Amino acid sequence: MRYFALLIAALPLFASAAGEGAWQASSIGVRLDNRGVAASSRPLGPTQPVDGLITEVSWRYELNGPTPAGLLVRLCSQTRCVALDSQSGSTRGFANVPAAEQLRFVWEVPGGGRLWPPLNVRSNQVIVNYRQPAKS
Repeated sequence: MRYFALLIAALPLFASAAGEGAWQASSIGVRLDNRGVAASSRPLGPTQPVDGLITEVSWRYELNGPTPAGLLVRLCSQTRCVALDSQSGSTRGFANVPAAEQLRFVWEVPGGGRLWPPLNVRSNQVIVNYRQPAKS
């Protein structure tokens, strides 16, 4: 958490360096009660207009309780999804996606029946780095 706070505080310094920008968004998570049912987080997007293409996305999520066996977590834009293999990390899997697109976490535990204990996601966070178009 401390790392994310420092990174967010430093974003304006990095963004002004070389035609690059970044935005950060977070939300509370979801509750998943049943196996075989996918649940989506609230959309995460920029709070101000942005222009450019994504270069890298960093993510972090926190669970309240144990991680269910077989948990599948994906981070999705309107056009593609990237499977997440840990509770935090970064990906270039959204390269060249418009930076204004919203992202969502999608949660699923394969199988059928009730999930006990239920999956409770405390929070979802993303930091989107993007390249601004060249000015002529």
